[in-house]
Amino acid sequence: MKPHLTTGLLLLGLAQMADAEPPKATQMEVSFLLGFVEGSGCAFFRNGTWYDSREAQAHLRDKYDYLAARDQIHSGEDFIDRAASQSSFSGQAYAVKCAGGAVIKSSQWLREELVRLRGYR
Repeated sequence: MKPHLTTGLLLLGLAQMADAEPPKATQMEVSFLLGFVEGSGCAFFRNGTWYDSREAQAHLRDKYDYLAARDQIHSGEDFIDRAASQSSFSGQAYAVKCAGGAVIKSSQWLREELVRLRGYR
């Protein structure tokens, strides 16, 4: 392939990647789940450290934005599986502890809330 053609294809691919956007229903679900995380007041365990719900929401939003820009989020389940279940670096599962409750995996906690959300529509 000629260098100018290769460069053009690369730029086209980058432009398409930058335009990638999850479906509107997915965007709504993720926005809801991020608001749920932030408003929960629960503590979030990530890579050996507990974080408050505001910090957890910011971290998950950053991961979502990164993955969505790369066309890797197509559903609420994709968000939970790819952004909100485990560390991309260590592979360690995220956990959640709400007042008076047991420590549970964030994936379980968010899936239950996603089911509740879908039940109200």
